[in-house]
Amino acid sequence: MSDTSASVENPAASEAGKQRRHYIRAVGASALSTSIEWYDFLLYGVAAATVFPRKFFPGSDPFIATLLSFSTFFVGFVARPIGAAIFGHYGDRLGRRKLFIVTVIMMGLSTMGIGLVPSYETIGVWGAILLTVGRILQGISLGGAWAGSVLIAGEWSDPKRRGFATSFAQAGGPFGMVLANGALGFMTLVTSEQQFLDWGWRVPFVSTIVLVLISLRIQLGIIETPVFAHHQARGTIAPAPVIEVVRKKWREIMWTMLLRTGQQVQFYIFTTYIIAYATTHLALSRRTILNFVMIETLISATTVVLFGRLSDTFGRRRLIALGCVLMIGFPFLYFRMLDIGSLPLAFLAIVIALPLQDLQYGPQAAFISETFPASLRYSGAGLGYQLASITAGGPAPILAAILLREFGTSQAIAVYMSACSAVSLASVYMLPDRSGTLDNQ
Repeated sequence: MSDTSASVENPAASEAGKQRRHYIRAVGASALSTSIEWYDFLLYGVAAATVFPRKFFPGSDPFIATLLSFSTFFVGFVARPIGAAIFGHYGDRLGRRKLFIVTVIMMGLSTMGIGLVPSYETIGVWGAILLTVGRILQGISLGGAWAGSVLIAGEWSDPKRRGFATSFAQAGGPFGMVLANGALGFMTLVTSEQQFLDWGWRVPFVSTIVLVLISLRIQLGIIETPVFAHHQARGTIAPAPVIEVVRKKWREIMWTMLLRTGQQVQFYIFTTYIIAYATTHLALSRRTILNFVMIETLISATTVVLFGRLSDTFGRRRLIALGCVLMIGFPFLYFRMLDIGSLPLAFLAIVIALPLQDLQYGPQAAFISETFPASLRYSGAGLGYQLASITAGGPAPILAAILLREFGTSQAIAVYMSACSAVSLASVYMLPDRSGTLDNQ
């Protein structure tokens, strides 16, 4: 019997197959698009630690130049909640898919622009100003992209497998870092030191257009989620979702922000600050540390999905809480292993750090999105998730540099990381665990 006749005789099976194809396509688009978004966003972070202090702040003391460079890095985090509010409003009003596409285009164009900014020796301080403008646009884009990618995957999935489905969007973070480190690492191999500083670092920024075109090709093949289509058909779209979610769910937004504190601080110290720390304080070569971080993030891209899947079985709260407990103590061990000066120990410390924090990161997308009602989910989840960028992720490399300077020991950074993890541990018990429940229509 042909497939066509089988589908006519069994329309339920045909519909189930169609739903499965939409689910697979949505998860794939979510994973690829967030990888590109994070590649662009984190590429800036790697360049801020290795290139920008020398190309855009060359007359400054090395410490001041690093702080100035990380300050331009920070403005992208300030812009992320703004992006969450803007895209959250339209994502809950117009649909997940349309805004999902817009954010990827916006990120690609702003990243290309950063790669084309002339250095200080050409246009002086205007180079740093243009970097900052490009970074703001990156932040707005990423602020709107996260919720869209998570909801595209999560609202097409079986609620009992939502942790697994949304973890692919989370895996975009470490995989984007693999791409970012890999791209810059490759350029250090094929160029001399001077060539890399002159033009080599620009190639990964400009070439992002290729990744954006690939992503758009996949995104154009997906359709709107059944959850949003349901609200659209019933006429229950919220007229002002951002205002409504802040008024009705401000506590959930606040606790989501605090939940993210420990995980965000850890992520940016383990992936961004460590590059500056290892090259200046430990005297490791840039190529060596980039390779270590790339291996770390490659492993993390797998463990994020693993812990997202386990959250479907054991519950989101339980895994996140375990991750918080581990990260209260691990930072002290992490810096001690680094400071001994042994390359094998430094390698071990770096490659296990990010996978351990994935106990928090993997289940977060499902845990946070399930907290908010479907009609306000893009706005609520996006705002709570991205506000932590201002309080935690953005300041982390700057505060780490200041703590090392003031106290002269990396253990001061470990205390900071541990305290942030304790905040997240308390916050996880203030949010409901709706693992596997149906969408709250």
